[in-house]
Parts: sequence; C-alpha cells; structure tokens
Amino acid sequence: MREETIFDMTSPSRDSFRITGYRFGEGAKTLAIVGAMRGDEVQQQYICAQLVNRLALIEQHNGISEGKSILVIPSCNPFSMNVSSRFWAMDNTDINRMFPGYSAGETTQRIAAAVFETLTGFQYGIQLASYYVPGNFIPHVRMLKTGYEDVDTARLFGMRYVTVYKPRPFDTTLLNYNWQLWGTKAFSIYAGKTSRIDQTAGGETVDAILRMMSRTDIITTGSAGAAYESVVVDEAVFHHVKARRAGIFIRLVDVGDRVHPGQSLAHIIHPYNGQILNDIKATTEGTVFFAHNRPVVLQNALLFKLHIRD
Repeated sequence: MREETIFDMTSPSRDSFRITGYRFGEGAKTLAIVGAMRGDEVQQQYICAQLVNRLALIEQHNGISEGKSILVIPSCNPFSMNVSSRFWAMDNTDINRMFPGYSAGETTQRIAAAVFETLTGFQYGIQLASYYVPGNFIPHVRMLKTGYEDVDTARLFGMRYVTVYKPRPFDTTLLNYNWQLWGTKAFSIYAGKTSRIDQTAGGETVDAILRMMSRTDIITTGSAGAAYESVVVDEAVFHHVKARRAGIFIRLVDVGDRVHPGQSLAHIIHPYNGQILNDIKATTEGTVFFAHNRPVVLQNALLFKLHIRD
C-alpha cells in the first residue's frame, strides 16, 4: 500500500486541505474507488476505509493480480466533514456537480479538476454516492444511461438491484457521467445510509466490491459473501409516493419491506396538536426501495420509491 496526496491546498486558518489516496498493486490503471464527495457521506467514507484495510491484507498475501493497480480515495471533502456541512463550507457548492473540473476556476472546480485528472484512464471506476433527497435505500448499483453504461459488469457486484436512469441536464457535471464519457466503466454504489454508519450494509457493500474485483480478475482471492442475481430496473418505473401535507414524519415501513394496497406507509403529524394530517397508504403492491428518513417533511416531498415489479 502506498499513500499519496492527490490534491493539496493551503488554508489561512487551519491545516492544509488534502485529498489522500491509497494505491495497491502495480501496472495498468485498473480500478479507482472514490468515497465521500460530500461532508455528510460518513457511510461512504467508512466503506472506503474498510476497503483500504481489506486491500492492504490482500496485497500482503499477493492477492492482487499481476500488472493491475487499484486506487482508493476515501474522501474528497474532509473540510466539509469536519464542520458537518454537506457541501463546500465556504460557498455551499457541490464538488460532485463540478466535473470534469476547471483548474483555474473556483475552489470546488479546482478540486474536481485535480481529482478527475488522477481518475482519468482507469478501466473501472466506483463511486460511493449519496442521493440528493435524504433517505435510506436498498443497497444497489446505479448507472447513468449515457450509451456507455455496462450492465453486465454491474451484475458482477452481486447486489440485489442494478438501476439505470436517463441523465438530466444537471447530471452532466457528475463524476459518473464524465467518467463514462472519458472511457471508464463507471458505477455508483448506494450503500443504504449516508450520514449514519450501517455496519451490516457497509459490510455487504465491501463484499460486493471485492466480489466484482474477483470476478473481473483484479484480485485473485475468491468471491466474498453471498451474492444476488441482480434485478435490473429502469428508475422510470419506480412508483413515487409524496407527502400531501407538511409536518412531523412518522415512518411505519422500512426499505426492503413488501407492502400491499391500502397499507399505511407513514403518518404526517400536526406539529402542534398531534393530529394525523396525512395517513399515507400504498396504492399498489411492491417493495420499498427508498424511504425518506428525516423527522420533518414539506408538502410534496418524496417519501418513498416502490418497486412494483418484483
């Protein structure tokens, strides 16, 4: 294992801002793994830290295939994590919306440019990502439909779901999108939680990444953990359930639960008198794929995504 500095920027009031990477193996740029891009992505950084630990042991036992190299960047935004800010603390910009970056631009553009220069040229790329709406997911692999997406390789992770979705205009500045355009087979992994550590989901995600590495001959050790025959889903078919009222959110089901028509999924409670303002019921049978996880919701907020074709 070799530690290196991907980006370094001095600070007038505290230690320098540094992005640190860990390299394993020798040879072709085979796989890059990126963790926390935002300051609340604790689960994502935790998973990358576990991967660094596991890969160090694998390398000690000569388990990395000859002629192949792996890069892991656990965090691209330690400043924001230090002050508990999801986005860049100085101007609230999102590093993951700045790719491929601009080396002479604003701070987050320069960070993105340095990171992307390092990541360009890898055969495979994995980002531990989080959703723009707060909530929990069934852990899964997600890909943008750019024409370069690789569903067959995504199945090799052995996760329960592989989802694809059509990019919107503002998605063209994501790392995943630009990685694909520059010739890397890119995958985003959603590991259940964001701002809280879920060790079970984290362990399953580490196993899934190592399984993919084994199945693509990046490492020589056997596949880790039990695998699923992944269900491939276009996100356009998900059934969205939204809040009809604002208030305190009391969730009655969890991700992975099977629900049926008429079943109560959640209650929205009046914040002053405790009355139920909205008894949110399922209108179809399906599996809870995504669930909002904040205690207060606004009217028309996305609360659940249901997969109705299991």
